[in-house]
Amino acid sequence: MKKDIHPKEYRPVVFVDNSNGSQFLISSTIKTTEKATWTDGKEYPAFHVEISSASHPFYTNQEKTMDSAGRVEKFKTRQSKATSKKKA
Repeated sequence: MKKDIHPKEYRPVVFVDNSNGSQFLISSTIKTTEKATWTDGKEYPAFHVEISSASHPFYTNQEKTMDSAGRVEKFKTRQSKATSKKKA
């Protein structure tokens, strides 16, 4: 391996999800000003994120479904109007 090509600030960082309070300990080079205590009792730099896999609807399987039937019906009415104008 080549020497001195990796960042010197690569260290464990606690990422805190603001929406639900979940925490993840991940290695990162992100600059932080806060500290947080992890489950092992050690203190690590902390960084707050707005959304993570613990709170994102796609990963939590709590997606909000829109009224797709209404959308489909609107599309079909628009399409039928467009085809009727073409014929006329």
